[in-house]
Amino acid sequence: MTGKWQSAIRRKADGFTLIELMIVIMIILILIGIAAGRYDRAVLHARETALRSDLQTMRTAIETYTLDKQAAPQSLQQLADEKYLRAIPVDPMTQSQEWQIETGDVMLSATQNGTGITDVHSTSTAVALDGTAYNSW
Repeated sequence: MTGKWQSAIRRKADGFTLIELMIVIMIILILIGIAAGRYDRAVLHARETALRSDLQTMRTAIETYTLDKQAAPQSLQQLADEKYLRAIPVDPMTQSQEWQIETGDVMLSATQNGTGITDVHSTSTAVALDGTAYNSW
């Protein structure tokens, strides 16, 4: 082999150039940026799913309590005390057990009315991935 080819082969065997390393690092950083964005979106979607499930569970407990006791519950703690809920769930959006409660008249029969909890919502004012506010669910 001639001297020109030997030096070219030896140079490649010594390592990578600075440009090659910078390109690889940039590609890795771009992939990490994409993965982080998807991870944040997946976490938010999981919290939204947990919120929907918690709201459905509490609404079912309110309805069941109202039918069983022939009176609407006066608080979420009352549902937990009487074992209609294991515990008041933590709002996954606000990380607290505070919920926005709607109270009103409940028609139990044609001759019997009562006042108590009729619905429950999140106290978060943030907007969901679908564009609706969490406190409107």
